[in-house]
Amino acid sequence: MTRGNQRELARQKNMKKQQEQAKKKGGAEKGSKGQGLEARKERDADVMRQKQLKAAAKKAEQAAAGGK
Repeated sequence: MTRGNQRELARQKNMKKQQEQAKKKGGAEKGSKGQGLEARKERDADVMRQKQLKAAAKKAEQAAAGGK
């Protein structure tokens, strides 16, 4: 019967450890990034707009050079 008790104690210990890690990870993640989902989406959208503008400018430059 001691074997069953050891398993139960190990489960409790592991559960406590996982909860502590989740708290640390959650707090560190929020503190270090400081951005919510909407802010990240907006930042990523801005990056994509800049890439599209660069690509359009490059395409127009190539068309102008090829047309002459």
